[in-house]
Amino acid sequence: MSSSTIAHPKPAQSFGTFLKRLFVKLGILPILLVIALVVFTSMSDNFMTSKNLMNVLRQSVYLTIVSMGQMLALLTGGFDLSVGTTLALTSVVGALTMATVYTAMPDAVWLAILLGCFAGIAAGTMIGVSNGIGVAFFGVSPFMMSLGMTSVGFGIALFLTGGVPVYGMPQSFGDTFGFGTFIGIPSPLYVAAIIAVLLYVFLYRTRFGRYFYAVGGNIKAAELSGINTRLTLFTTYVLCAALTAVAGMLLTARLDTGEANIGASMPLQSIAACVIAGVSMRGGVGRLESVIMGAIFIGLVQNGMNLARIESYLQTVVLGSLLILAVIADQIRLRYVASLKD
Repeated sequence: MSSSTIAHPKPAQSFGTFLKRLFVKLGILPILLVIALVVFTSMSDNFMTSKNLMNVLRQSVYLTIVSMGQMLALLTGGFDLSVGTTLALTSVVGALTMATVYTAMPDAVWLAILLGCFAGIAAGTMIGVSNGIGVAFFGVSPFMMSLGMTSVGFGIALFLTGGVPVYGMPQSFGDTFGFGTFIGIPSPLYVAAIIAVLLYVFLYRTRFGRYFYAVGGNIKAAELSGINTRLTLFTTYVLCAALTAVAGMLLTARLDTGEANIGASMPLQSIAACVIAGVSMRGGVGRLESVIMGAIFIGLVQNGMNLARIESYLQTVVLGSLLILAVIADQIRLRYVASLKD
């Protein structure tokens, strides 16, 4: 056979293969990020200013921390719908404890703050303990377990407050953890950065961290290889709730009140941030740094829509559409991975 009859790949085919490989490697997030920057920059002159971008980072802190916890649940093949409840219960219990101690001991400001934060984070973490016991030891599906705890947690939060916001916390709490800055950077960003570093080391530098990927990839194979899958699953939901509880206290400091109705949209937003960042709904796939960018992207979109004066009702439509798009993109990526291997 002559060399003239050998088929050479067309430039269009080569470029298409390159795009497929790029999509498989990076996912849909960079594409959506570029589109968002172009669209919102054209709609508002204030969007790309340094002041607004810092505001986006500050507003995204709470979602970023919750999304890092949600990532752990998704890595193991589940998800946590009770993160909104965890935020609410943390806020209410933390605010009530802080206000009670501060009223009894007005001079012990930082003792009141410390006890309030401890009580709030402990209460929120108990949601994760309940989820972990149900999923890991009783085999309840993460959907049903976390959905049930959503109702339980919101009910407790509403019972404790009667639906009325909790006031009376020390002003230093909000000034430090809600509105405080250090060298021009909001204090909640430092908390998020510390959590991100610790979680990165845990996931990628420890053996137990790698168990999350193994359990999500194939739980039966992980069990046969000697991994304590029940302990891994239990730890997953405890850590998810603990991280969410930290975000709940930071959000309480920002609002300067304990609220039983905060966090209703957080389950959708945190799952969307993870899936847009390439975390597979099937488990075992996902990178922490991508999840952080996914959460910031959600905050960027919300900020852009606010500047463009898009109604809040339509914003929920956009967020839901992004989640659907990300799930579809995840399925397409899986097909491309299979085709590239072939």
